[in-house]
Amino acid sequence: MSDAAEVPPRARRVQGGSATADVVLSAHAGGNAALFPQILALHVPPGSVIADVTYGQGVFWQQVPKGLYHLLPSDLATGTDCRALPHADDALDAVVLDPPYMEGLLRPKAATRGGLGTHAGLRTYYAAGGAGEAPGGGRWHQAVLDLYLAAAAEARRVLRDHGILIVKCQDEVSANRQELTHVQIVAGLAELSFYARDLFVLVRPNRPGVARLLRQVHARKNHSYFLVFQKVPAGQAVSRYRSRDLPPR
Repeated sequence: MSDAAEVPPRARRVQGGSATADVVLSAHAGGNAALFPQILALHVPPGSVIADVTYGQGVFWQQVPKGLYHLLPSDLATGTDCRALPHADDALDAVVLDPPYMEGLLRPKAATRGGLGTHAGLRTYYAAGGAGEAPGGGRWHQAVLDLYLAAAAEARRVLRDHGILIVKCQDEVSANRQELTHVQIVAGLAELSFYARDLFVLVRPNRPGVARLLRQVHARKNHSYFLVFQKVPAGQAVSRYRSRDLPPR
């Protein structure tokens, strides 16, 4: 018999939790109203104070149980610009942002500006040279990014540490240039000390119509994104931050 003490076998690691296929997926076919409640359920605890600063017709909230969250809806119709919110510093648990994400809505000349119906107010207010000039004087697609980044900077001010920012966006082709808007927003918000916590792809169920198409150069966009960010506290590096639950107040 060896003089060395026997080493007991290592205990086998057992995975906790229950096996299930009932999980939230990253890609969905359908509309905003069906996906948005799943995003909230995964990332925002019930009872949280959420400001939807581009509320519009409230489509995102159609299937969210009333009273589950303390919702603060606002938009241009209520006199609220998403770049200048009427909330105190560090006051909110979450912010929802869905501004215009097509450069056609932000063109300087009214005659060439896109957007009809419910987009008309956004088009008029946010367009460069309109009632509210595009931040930084950006043109074409840059005006879209300027708007997102200015709104995100304001969201950071009103969010408490580790608060959640949910951003809706879509890539576009502008001036024959492929613009991966969701990548640009992730990079821009990292510089504002936001951690990219999650990404959802939403595919429209019907085929988009195209007018006056002579020759197709780029794939037609039939999907959009929900990006979920978390506010990294001042002094912490975004590169070392990890997803964490929103701490209790």
